[in-house]
Amino acid sequence: MEKIHLYDKIISPVVTEKSTNLSEQNKIIFKVNGKANKKNLKTNIEKIFKVNVTKVNIINKKTRIKVTRGKKVRVKGYKKAIITLKKGQNIDLTTGI
Repeated sequence: MEKIHLYDKIISPVVTEKSTNLSEQNKIIFKVNGKANKKNLKTNIEKIFKVNVTKVNIINKKTRIKVTRGKKVRVKGYKKAIITLKKGQNIDLTTGI
């Protein structure tokens, strides 16, 4: 079993209209590694961003086939995590890590 580094579990933040609306409720959405779990994500986010995480929800988006211009195209699946922070705390996604 190979070890995953602290920064390898978080791939990128998800910046969409829905995710920016969730940021008002102290929730941040990240695209994460397929081997990541709730316990490890909680400790990693707390260490990297120095915030208190109250809840972690994980959604597994499966690979699907989509028809684009008459051709079947495979859309790769991924895992995303919705991180709920303690009230009054936030993560500034515009700055680098």
